[in-house]
Amino acid sequence: MTDDLPASAGIDTSVPHSARVWNYWMGGKDNFAADREAGDAYVKTFPGIVPLAKESRRFLIRAVHHLAAEVGIRQFLDVGTGLPTMQNTHEVAQQAAPDARIVYVDHDPLVLAHARALLTNTTPEGVTDYVDADLRDPDRVLADARNILNFGQPVAVMFMGVLGHVEDDDEVLSIIARMMAAVPPGSYLVRWDSTATSEGFDEAQQGYDDTGAIPYKLRSPEQVGRCFEGLEMLEPGLVSISRWRPESDDAVAVDGYGAVARKP
Repeated sequence: MTDDLPASAGIDTSVPHSARVWNYWMGGKDNFAADREAGDAYVKTFPGIVPLAKESRRFLIRAVHHLAAEVGIRQFLDVGTGLPTMQNTHEVAQQAAPDARIVYVDHDPLVLAHARALLTNTTPEGVTDYVDADLRDPDRVLADARNILNFGQPVAVMFMGVLGHVEDDDEVLSIIARMMAAVPPGSYLVRWDSTATSEGFDEAQQGYDDTGAIPYKLRSPEQVGRCFEGLEMLEPGLVSISRWRPESDDAVAVDGYGAVARKP
């Protein structure tokens, strides 16, 4: 665990942080006592959060592999990446396409510290980099990403479970619209977020928000789906992320919905 690590400036270890709590639910070690306490309390009220956390990574793996191996996407912009765990975007993409270029975006000090240490190329042909920027400032994200990615070629823009941290629905749509307006036709949007689709989820989330952590707004699947308007969704469309092109036909739905869509 990270309890014995020095708390760098800007890293408050006394208040739970979503990236670290998520890391805890996924079985990672990059978390503190406050994160584990909040995570355990959440699970007690809503046990479904643990399978959701694990399925979120499986969705990322399937989506990125499909775009790199089957569609031919060579550039990925992973906005609000969170803490590195296993099978991160660059690892999946560069395994399928060694020349893939990946830019991670986050502004949490602990996330950036881990990014510097762990988010490195897996192939000599590829590029893996990160930018310190807030997803609420898409102009800054885009300006920094342009130093690494070629916006004349298709880009997969990814928001993986992070837009619940933006409370205003219109702001969410504006962030996505501005990002997608900057990338050319043939680019893709990959998005999922936790959804208010099971009893107990709202209660657990409210209890978590009350700890002083950054709040997360649970939306309906229909609200999540609004950001894909004007884009061409790949089959099977907007679904529980465990059921997006699963490896088996008996995938159990989790309380997170997402899709992959092409900009025409």
